[in-house]
Amino acid sequence: MEDAIMYTEDVRKQFGDVVALDGLDLVVPSHTVYGLLGPKGAGKSTIMRILATLTRPSSGRAVVAGFDVARDPADVRQVIGLAGQDASLDDELTGRENLLIFGRLSRLGARGARRRADELLERFGIAHAGNRLVGTYSHGMRRRIHLIAGLLRAPAVLLLDEPTTGLDAHSRVEIWESVRQLVDDGTTVLLATQYLEEVERLASAVGVIDQGQLIAEGSPAQLKAQLGRHVDVVVESMDHLPSAMARLERLTGRCPETDGSRIVVSAVERMPTLPLIVSELDASGAVIRNVGIREPGLDDVFLTLTGRNIKPAEPVETPGAVW
Repeated sequence: MEDAIMYTEDVRKQFGDVVALDGLDLVVPSHTVYGLLGPKGAGKSTIMRILATLTRPSSGRAVVAGFDVARDPADVRQVIGLAGQDASLDDELTGRENLLIFGRLSRLGARGARRRADELLERFGIAHAGNRLVGTYSHGMRRRIHLIAGLLRAPAVLLLDEPTTGLDAHSRVEIWESVRQLVDDGTTVLLATQYLEEVERLASAVGVIDQGQLIAEGSPAQLKAQLGRHVDVVVESMDHLPSAMARLERLTGRCPETDGSRIVVSAVERMPTLPLIVSELDASGAVIRNVGIREPGLDDVFLTLTGRNIKPAEPVETPGAVW
């Protein structure tokens, strides 16, 4: 725990008969992006709300920057920033005016709020839009202002809950660049997301959460290394599936799966060479349209761990908190 800025111990949270968190143990190192990956309903937002002191755990312990979230919630709020799933901004005010309000609510004072808002608008390269009404902003610009609002107090820890849900590719990349800059400046980011690419691009450590429990942890490379490589084969005709699948199973020692004319052999520990695979398939009599070997992705990791595919979140209508 020595290098951890945030950790939980056996955290449980129950809403009536629904168990949202079931003994979650989480350790987040300082000055990193820690990606919390899981499907909708896995418990990601619940642990984020606990760490942000918005709800109390039913049992267990959660600590942020040395402060217990249950015993010292006011101290925790002084060291964190939070950006929820939707940008809670006033469309009838400018971006700068919205930031000034959040700054005053954060007890920065009028002068301090103005100075910090101007500094962050300049730093993130959007000072030119600061005096425009938020109602004229693109979705991506609103998210960037929302992110800045969570940074007004220069938090040691930033909690990001699905920060790029519903954004186009260009806006998503802009948010990612902003997050990288924060970490370079010393902020620790806990990122809850369903976007696999987001985790790949940003996180140096990943925790996979499902049904309220942490079921795997490591860097993206470490998680993928736990799986073998995959063989992908596309046959010319459905009639060729049985012979091709039988030959691939003997060759790899793994049971193939099929989806139409496509055959996938997953998690092959001792991968044959591609020429040998092609030769064996040719000997099977199957006519092959395409064959290849690929490294596993985080989607393969998630499917192996949970038995389910992960799907990106849909935009939500409820407002998100921001500090």
